[in-house]
Amino acid sequence: MSALALSVLLSFVSAVAYAGGAIVQEHVAVSSPGAQQYAPLRRPAWWAAVALNGLGGLLHVVALAYGPLSLVQPLGALTIVFALPMAALFVGRRAGATAWRGAIMATVGLAGLLSLVGSADAQSLDTAQRVAAALATAGAIAALMVAARAVHRHPAVRSILLATASGVAFGMSSVFTKTVAVDWTGGVSAANLPSLAVIGVLATAGMLLSQASYRGAGLAAPLATLTVVNPVVAAAVGITMFGETFRYGTTGTALALSCGVVAAGGLILLTTERLAREQQESAAGTVGSGFEAVTGSGPAPVEVPAARSDAGSGGRSGADPAELLLAGLTLPEDVRLPAVPVTAPDAGPHDADLLVPLVSYAPFYGGPYVPVPAVDRHRARVKS
Repeated sequence: MSALALSVLLSFVSAVAYAGGAIVQEHVAVSSPGAQQYAPLRRPAWWAAVALNGLGGLLHVVALAYGPLSLVQPLGALTIVFALPMAALFVGRRAGATAWRGAIMATVGLAGLLSLVGSADAQSLDTAQRVAAALATAGAIAALMVAARAVHRHPAVRSILLATASGVAFGMSSVFTKTVAVDWTGGVSAANLPSLAVIGVLATAGMLLSQASYRGAGLAAPLATLTVVNPVVAAAVGITMFGETFRYGTTGTALALSCGVVAAGGLILLTTERLAREQQESAAGTVGSGFEAVTGSGPAPVEVPAARSDAGSGGRSGADPAELLLAGLTLPEDVRLPAVPVTAPDAGPHDADLLVPLVSYAPFYGGPYVPVPAVDRHRARVKS
């Protein structure tokens, strides 16, 4: 097997390992309590996800050793494409057409963007640049976490913010890894210990943030965000601080920007798809089994039977418009008619008045039924 074919094979296996780790993480996030949203350390499945992510990273590094960067990096974007069918196959979590379109757009845009990033001479960062990069990364991650906490009522938006923070952490971890690797070409030095510590902190933060991003937001949106943000941050730092450029000059730069727009459109599509699903789930949760809850500021409400379908009788579908209108009326339960004395038409002067009992409003075949006062003509008369 040639070195190029081995590099492609390792890239595919790496993407599968990353996808498997993401699926396990999402499953753990759904089944873990809120206190363990960042680090469910007591869950063996979570450690399995950590092992899969570590295997994916190791295979990616080996693939870079055998193949060119312009080929291996775009193939890493296939993680989201592999994750959706794997989730449907192993855990029964199917993705809709909108999620597939968003995932494919994000993957194509990211692959095109990474394929246009050119290489440059190996160079490192000085101490001031490393300190500035570390502080800027910490500030960005902290700001994203604060924003995610502020929008905790919207799980999809919170997930995207946490996944973005995770991508920033992983991307900057790659930047510091490259810096240390360049430094070690001239020999191992103790001066790189702070950079190694930063790599460990950022990698751990990226793992914990990615775990939290899967809670309550599904698989596709946070995974696509992480998959796109991670290499984009690394490529942006490479262009600004390592002297890397896009290929083909101005044309390559324009194409790279277009690919970035496509990838961003895919992420937006995934986010809006998840928001729409959340709205449908919340709307379905407010309707009980065959009843609609009626709220108000008055006395305790009662439940009105929802409109029934006529499909069972006569083969017709739909409901009567009048029945739908009556089904939505608010009926306070303690509104009653007062007792009214009524005298029978044929009663004598000494006959006692008959009292109509207190009768409440009541639902009757989908609408309110108001009884009419009536006199019981068979009631015994009281003679003086």
